[in-house]
Amino acid sequence: MSSRLLLPLLGRTGRRTISVISWGRRGTDALSRVHAAARRSIIDLSYSAHFMDFKGSSIPSSMKKLVVTKLSPNFREAVSAQTVAVPTPGDADLLIRNRFVGINASDINYSSGRYDPSVKPPFDAGFEGIGEVVGLGLSASSRYTVGDTVAYFGSGAFAEYTVVPAKETVPVPAVKPEFLTLLLSGATAYIALKRLGDLAKGETVLVTAAAGGTGQFAVQFAKQAGCHVIGTCSSNEKAGFLKSIGCDRPINYTAEDLAKTLRKEYPQGIDVVYESVGGSVLEVAVNRLANKGRLIVIGFISGYQSASGIPPFRGETLPVKLLQKSASIRGFFLPHFMSDYSEALSSMIQMFATGKLVCEVDCGDLAQEGRFIGLESVFRAVDYLYAGKNLGKVVVEVAPPAVSNSKL
Repeated sequence: MSSRLLLPLLGRTGRRTISVISWGRRGTDALSRVHAAARRSIIDLSYSAHFMDFKGSSIPSSMKKLVVTKLSPNFREAVSAQTVAVPTPGDADLLIRNRFVGINASDINYSSGRYDPSVKPPFDAGFEGIGEVVGLGLSASSRYTVGDTVAYFGSGAFAEYTVVPAKETVPVPAVKPEFLTLLLSGATAYIALKRLGDLAKGETVLVTAAAGGTGQFAVQFAKQAGCHVIGTCSSNEKAGFLKSIGCDRPINYTAEDLAKTLRKEYPQGIDVVYESVGGSVLEVAVNRLANKGRLIVIGFISGYQSASGIPPFRGETLPVKLLQKSASIRGFFLPHFMSDYSEALSSMIQMFATGKLVCEVDCGDLAQEGRFIGLESVFRAVDYLYAGKNLGKVVVEVAPPAVSNSKL
């Protein structure tokens, strides 16, 4: 570490405390004050490596991160890259060097201030990341050590380094982007279908945007439940992918009319719909619900880039349609179901480890300007997702593996 070192010290009370020591003239003054206050101190440089990986990682004094500086659904307009000091972890925190970060449709809802109108710019962007622990507080060291690989779901992920409370992180076997797909996209599908889908063997399930980040998981979980699965997509390549993960009837809506296809091939209607598009697609889904059908709304991406964030929907007769079929529409917002999160993540990690779950990742290898590498490529990745070009979860590689003594 070039400018700071985290040292465990013994204070007057005999309890260990953590102090950040800066080298140079100011560092000398700070160190003398610590000695004066503590009377007796233990400074063990070998032990300090447990807290900040100064030996192997060469943590810089500054880093880049993406900050929302203006509320707007236009991500490029709302967000700017800034150079700031690398943060220092608190007692219960981890300092994580981000290797990969996930791109979500909701990133522009966040940059628009739609989730919490009381929050004003500037604030940090990004929801999820995976990387290595390069620093941690004393309390956090009871669970983690430098070099551990972790994933997390929280704000401020679009940065080269992020401080995250240790309790909000998940240990993972390796820094693979596939684990990143589970944090938000996989968890949304797993919990929504389990808690709101009431899936029964033999039922028909429709997944919209089925080849996307969360749709791919909804297809697999519905199939595991013994259901007949229909998935919408925008290309023959995506239709082929859907077949490979068990989708019974991929529908390429650029080549087939969705409403006509569902009406002709599924005259009894759809039992469960996992819906993330909104607008006209939502209207079709409502009209094709079976008796006692359940429609789960997990988003409406077709409207996110508009000023209101909401796509047009003709819902005047919605109460009548639901009543006639004893059907229901159920909304799902992941933060409301965090009591289910730990079990969902553990189950999915186990499924992936045993080859029972496909986690498709799109790092932009086929994008016009190439693979998404470096924090600045987050802007391209958001555009790529909204252009509907992705197959699977869109992921940005923030940094290559570090050459260090860490476990990576």
